[in-house]
Amino acid sequence: MKCNVGGMDRVLRVTVGLVLIALAASNQIGVWGWIGIIPLATGLFRFCPLYPMLGINSSGKGAGGGCCK
Repeated sequence: MKCNVGGMDRVLRVTVGLVLIALAASNQIGVWGWIGIIPLATGLFRFCPLYPMLGINSSGKGAGGGCCK
């Protein structure tokens, strides 16, 4: 799996994911807040399955993506 999520993109995904999950767990925004699992996972794994389909790569490793480390 090639990394396609870069530094700032990764930080934003993890932050948004954690905030949504925290709000859902505290029952402030309801069940839809658990959708925060998706940006959290894509930020942690540094791979977004939609990016290759859209031709996006924010990792800065060229069009082929970089190696996840």
